[in-house]
Amino acid sequence: MKSIFIDCNDQLAPVWERILRSDDPPIDVNRKAFARDDLPSIIRGYDVAIDDHSYMPTPLVAQCPELKHIVFLGTGPASYMDVAELQARGIKVHIIKGYGDTAVAEHSIALMWAAARDLARMDREVRGGVWTPHEGVQFLNKTLGVIGLGGIGREVARIGKGMGMSVIGWNRTKHADIAVPLVDIDTLLAKSDVISMNLTLGDETRGFLSADRIARMKPGVIYVNTARGALADEAALIAALESGHIRHAGLDVFHDEPLKPDHPLAKLENVTLSAHAAFRTPEASETLLRRAIDIVKTLV
Repeated sequence: MKSIFIDCNDQLAPVWERILRSDDPPIDVNRKAFARDDLPSIIRGYDVAIDDHSYMPTPLVAQCPELKHIVFLGTGPASYMDVAELQARGIKVHIIKGYGDTAVAEHSIALMWAAARDLARMDREVRGGVWTPHEGVQFLNKTLGVIGLGGIGREVARIGKGMGMSVIGWNRTKHADIAVPLVDIDTLLAKSDVISMNLTLGDETRGFLSADRIARMKPGVIYVNTARGALADEAALIAALESGHIRHAGLDVFHDEPLKPDHPLAKLENVTLSAHAAFRTPEASETLLRRAIDIVKTLV
């Protein structure tokens, strides 16, 4: 079986070289950026495709009948492909869990601090010659609500507790080993001073934070999302930011990526943005790519 890593960028390339082993199967590597419509020219003739975060629309994948496996570098392929449609065509989508729980959680906390203290805005202003010390939010004794208590959510909760916050959580299923009080979603939205979104995106969770649920958030809340943009109603999120109902959002993920510079979210002062980078640490990237190769080894 022929395999290809379709979108190895300059950041991942040296990591890829470090983790390769002599007994690994041959895997071709594409390092050139390509337009979405050019996907068939990249994967044609291959049985296995490793996908970092490139969109793989079913009509384009269907032009390559040899493809039988997609190894997605992460846990949220639903943002980039229709998994059910691909499976119906005989293409199995493999995901990789737990490779960067701490990295993503730490990024969530970083966005929380940046949002609470207006760090990115003040950085822009100082560089532009404007000296305005903005008043921030103190986290001690505030309530942190964690939506989704998988590996990442539990790490966010652990760090939040260490910061002196009162942590509550909501999870789709109850597990005995969850170390924070579980509440219903309405209680979490009403009580939380900070909300961290850590759900996996799927048919059941797409649009989870509807306009109605966003309206039930505590006024002045800080909202952080390092999971998937489509978990929240984007129009309602923007409206809540514009009105000040949401004090500030720290966002690493978006409905369509990369985020365009003329997007409404990019124009709001009370939004701190990062480029889907929460999992980008050397430790997490090495674990991620090593596990991807190990999956390929089981297929070829």
